[in-house]
Amino acid sequence: MRFSSFISKDLLLAVSAMLLSPIILAQEVTFHKDIEPILQRSCQNCHRPGGVAPMSLVSYDQVAPFAGLIEYKTGLRDRAGAMPPWYAEKDVGIQHFKNDPSLSEEEIAAISTWARSGTPRGNAADAPEPLVFDDSIKWRLGEPDLIVDTEDFFMAGGRPDWWGEIPSIPTGLTEDRYVKSVEIVEVNDVGTGAEASDTVGGLFIFHHMIWRTEVLDEEGDVIQGEAVNWPVHEVGRNGDIFDPDAGPLLKANSAFFTDSVHMHSNGRDTTGHLQIGFTFHPEDYEPKYRTGISIMGNGVDISVEGDAKDQELHAYQVLTENTKVITFEPHLHAPGERMCLEAIWGYSVETLSCVGYDHNWVRGYPFADDYTPLLPKGTILHITGYFDNTSANANVPDARNWQGSGNRSVTNMFIDLGSRVSMTDGQFMEEMEKRRNNLNLGPNDHVIGCPLCLAPLVWPIADSSGGND
Repeated sequence: MRFSSFISKDLLLAVSAMLLSPIILAQEVTFHKDIEPILQRSCQNCHRPGGVAPMSLVSYDQVAPFAGLIEYKTGLRDRAGAMPPWYAEKDVGIQHFKNDPSLSEEEIAAISTWARSGTPRGNAADAPEPLVFDDSIKWRLGEPDLIVDTEDFFMAGGRPDWWGEIPSIPTGLTEDRYVKSVEIVEVNDVGTGAEASDTVGGLFIFHHMIWRTEVLDEEGDVIQGEAVNWPVHEVGRNGDIFDPDAGPLLKANSAFFTDSVHMHSNGRDTTGHLQIGFTFHPEDYEPKYRTGISIMGNGVDISVEGDAKDQELHAYQVLTENTKVITFEPHLHAPGERMCLEAIWGYSVETLSCVGYDHNWVRGYPFADDYTPLLPKGTILHITGYFDNTSANANVPDARNWQGSGNRSVTNMFIDLGSRVSMTDGQFMEEMEKRRNNLNLGPNDHVIGCPLCLAPLVWPIADSSGGND
C-alpha cells in the first residue's frame, strides 16, 4: 500500500500552503515598499555618500548587490558585528530605550525574505521621500552652546597604538552652567567619504578618552575637590543626554583634563583633535537630583583564560541611596561578548538589561524616561560579563593569550560606565507615583526595574511633623 494513501486531502493542502508561503511572502516584500523605509531609519545616516560607513545604501542599485551581506549582518541581531550597531537583547529586561535604531524581528525577517527572493525592486510609487543630508551638521544632539577644542595630535599611518595624556585646555566659561547634554566629535584631515581602512574606527585616530573638568584658581592651578567626571569618549559612541532633573554642573574657570587617551592608526598619516560640545540648561535651571557616572566592576583580579569561551566575571554593588539608572553602558575589551545588569531587592531578583558587546562599537543604552530603573537604597546591583577568548571571536588577535586587567585592548576591563541619579526618600516616592500615573499601572501590573512601584503601602508614610525626606 502506498504511503500517500494515508495522507488526507486537507493535510496535503496544508503542507502545500506551507511550502508555497515563502514564495507568496516574497512577492509581498519589495525594496521601495518594505526595505527602503528600514534603511532610511537605521542605516543611511552612515551608509551614504560622504558618510562614515564603507558602502552607500541609498538607491536600489547600491543596495541590491549587498542584499546577502545585509541579511547576515542584521540577522546577528545583538552580537558583535550586527548592524545597526545596537546590541540590546530583546527577550529579557527593559525594552524601552531612547534613540533605539535596532530592527524588529519582522523587519529582520523582511530583509531576509527580500534577499532570498531575488531582491525585487517593486513600484517606485511606494518609495518614501528621499532623505536630505546636511554634512555641515555634525552634532547629533543639536548645536552646542559651548565647544572646547583639544590640541591637535599627529598619528602616523603605520604607528603602533599610543596611550597617554594630552594637554589641558581651559573651557573659557565665565559663569557656572548646568549641562543638558554633552557630545564629542573627532575633527581630522582625512575628510568624509575616504576609503575605509581595516582598523577599528576607520576614519578616526582617537579610540577612546577618559576625561574630567577641573576648576582653576587665578594662578591657573587646580583647586582640589572640584573635579567633575564626564562620560567616556569612544569611537562610534553616542552622545549623552542627562536626566532632565539632574544636569551636572560645569563650573566657571574650569578646564578640560585627561591622563588616559588611547590613539590608534587608521592606516594613513592623520592630524586630528576632539571637539567637546556642551549644551546648557536655561540660566535659572536648578537640578532636582544629583547625577554621577557609575564605575561598577573591574579590579585587579580579572582572569580571562586563553582558548576558552563561555567565561564569566561578576561584580556586585549595594546602593546606599535611592537610585534612578539613566544609562547602562557595558565596557569590556576584545574577548567581551555580552553583559547583563541585575537588581536584587529582598526576595526579588530581576534582570534589568542584557546587551551584546562589540569592541568596535561601544554603546551607551539610555532607558526611556518612564522605564528607567527606580531602585531603593539597599538594592544590590549585579553585573555579569561573558567572554569568548577563542579564535571564533574575530576581535581577538591571538586567542592563546591569557588576559588580566589593564587599559590596553590586549588586556581587559569589566565595567558598567552608565550614569545614575540619586534621590531622597521623598523624591523616590514622587518618582514612583509619577511612574504609576504615566503608565496607568494597576495593582497586578509588573514593572521591570521598579520593585516598589506597586507596593506603596510598605513605604514609610510621611508624618505631620515634616515628612520623610
